[in-house]
Amino acid sequence: MSDWLIYRGAGAPHDGIEQLPPPPPWRDFDGGPLVAPPAALDHASERRLGVQRREASYHRPGETERELVNAALYLRRPLLVTGAPGSGKSTLAHSVAYELGLGRVLNWSIVSRSSLRDGLYEYDAIGRLQDIQIARAARPQAAGGPTADSPAADRPEPPDEPGGGIGRYIRLGPLGTALLPAAKPRVLLVDELDKSDIDLPNDLLNVLEEGEFRIPELERLAGSAPEVQVLGDDGGHVTVRDGRVRCRAFPFIVLTSNGERDFPAPLLRRCIHLNIPTPDKERLADMVRAHFGESAAADYESLIDRFLDREPGDVRAVDQLLNAIHLTQKAGWADEDEEETRRRLTAELLRPLDRTR
Repeated sequence: MSDWLIYRGAGAPHDGIEQLPPPPPWRDFDGGPLVAPPAALDHASERRLGVQRREASYHRPGETERELVNAALYLRRPLLVTGAPGSGKSTLAHSVAYELGLGRVLNWSIVSRSSLRDGLYEYDAIGRLQDIQIARAARPQAAGGPTADSPAADRPEPPDEPGGGIGRYIRLGPLGTALLPAAKPRVLLVDELDKSDIDLPNDLLNVLEEGEFRIPELERLAGSAPEVQVLGDDGGHVTVRDGRVRCRAFPFIVLTSNGERDFPAPLLRRCIHLNIPTPDKERLADMVRAHFGESAAADYESLIDRFLDREPGDVRAVDQLLNAIHLTQKAGWADEDEEETRRRLTAELLRPLDRTR
C-alpha cells in the first residue's frame, strides 16, 4: 500500500492522522482557543460499521475512494460524494472517523427547509427573554432603583453573568461544532445535500472557504464578554471568543448526494468529487459479512445474486438486501410450507425503488 495514504481503508484503527502533512498555505487556519477532543464513536457509527462485532474491516473502499479521501485530507477540502442510494456514501464518513480515531461523527441531515443558520448555531431568544422576565419579577427593587416600567437600557439584565448568561441560550449546530478550533479534524457528514433548498449550496461557499463564521449575538457583547461558554453539538460547553468561531484543523466534511440535482460550479470548485459506483458482488458480500458474520456471504449468496439480478435502470439500495437477510434469519422459515412465504416477502423487500407496483 502506498506510503502517502493517511486513510488506508483497512478498517483497523491507527495513528496515521499524526503523519498528515501541514496544509497548503491557502488552507492554513489559526483558530483558538483549542477545544477538548471529542468523544469516541457513538452507536450511529457502530450500526453502520459493525464495530461492536469488530468487523468494520469488511468495509473496504476501492482504490479511487481511498485516494480521493486522502486528497481531501491533504488539501483540507470537503469531499462531495455522489452515488446511488445504499452505495455506502454515508458509511465512508464513519469509516474515516473510526480508522483515524477522530471521534464521534457530527451529522447534519439535510431537508428542504434546512438553512445555513441551522448548521451553524441556534439562539433561543424567546427562552432568554422569558428567563430575564422571570428573574426581574422575582428580584426585589431597591429604593430609587429601576422599576419594571423603566427603559430597558436602565434595567439590569439577569442573570448577573458576563453578557447576561447569553451563552446558555446558544447551541452550535453540527457544522458550527465541526469548525471549532481543534487539534485534529472533526468528521462532519452533511447527508443528502441535494434535498436542500436551492440557496443552501451557495450559502455554504464562504463558510467552507474561510473555515469560520460569526455569531452576531455574541459579537455585540465582545467588549464586556470577550469569551462566552456555549453548548456544542456534542453536548458539552465550549468557549467562543469575540463572537467568532474559526477552525484550527479544517474538518473532514463529507457532503453526500443521490445525484438528484446539479450543484453550482463555485461549490464544486471547493470540493473533491468522489462518485461511488453501485456495489458489485464482492463488495456486497463484504457488507453482508460486516453485519451478519463471516459465513453469511456464503449462506445468502443466492439472495446477493438475486439483488444483483435486475433490469437496466432498476434502482435498489443495499438496505433492502440486509433487510431480506435479517428477516430470513429471524423468521426461521425452514419448512417447505413456508418457502412460498419466504419467496414472496423477499420479492417485496427487493422490489426496485423506482417501481411502485
